[in-house]
Amino acid sequence: MEEILLKCIVVDDSSLQRLSIVKLIKDHANLKLVAEYNNAIETKNGLLDNEIDLIFLDIEMPVLTGFELLDDLPNKPQIIFVTGKTQYAFKAFDYDAVDYIHKPVTKERFNNAVNKAINLYKLKHQISAPPEDEDYIFVKSNLKNRKVFLNKLKYIQALGDYVKFVTEKENFVVLATMKSFEEQLPNDKFLRTHKSYIVNLDKIERYNSKNIEIDKQKLPLSRHKKSNLVEALSAIQ
Repeated sequence: MEEILLKCIVVDDSSLQRLSIVKLIKDHANLKLVAEYNNAIETKNGLLDNEIDLIFLDIEMPVLTGFELLDDLPNKPQIIFVTGKTQYAFKAFDYDAVDYIHKPVTKERFNNAVNKAINLYKLKHQISAPPEDEDYIFVKSNLKNRKVFLNKLKYIQALGDYVKFVTEKENFVVLATMKSFEEQLPNDKFLRTHKSYIVNLDKIERYNSKNIEIDKQKLPLSRHKKSNLVEALSAIQ
């Protein structure tokens, strides 16, 4: 399954409340913070330039309320209301809100609301769960553990003290050694073809004595690794 990453914004006139929500967003692997706003007017202008999946929205704000903001939006993202007042809960669901969280927000309550948004996103985009036996590893990047499905991983590349992961969806860098991943990755599917590269054998499109080609990218092949490559490719055919 493709990893779900919802692009979101926070709208609240309280800087302290925004800060608490922003922290929860940054700690969640399935959320990407695009912007934060302290009023509805700035939000309307910001949404002209950004495509958003989810809004964490306060209701009582100066000039325009959260409800009035939504009334002015032609295309509404998913909404999670975050407010200190309980009396708006019934009205909130007239706006097809995903959830209604009462301040102060706990991490558990926040994550429950986000899970609802993720499930609705999957349903809308018809994204199914991966088979339970699909192989993956966890990789720590930016203080978060990422799940990397091996059938989506094209290759990894050494960059000094770092390792670059190149997948079908994205590229990212982690502080680690090639050796640590060489030991984690199944040797019937991945091969160290150069001091700086470990490649997914299933992703190789062609090769010669000097290069391997994956998705039109040419990667160097060490001379003493060619026989290993030929043997490994023969084993999976």
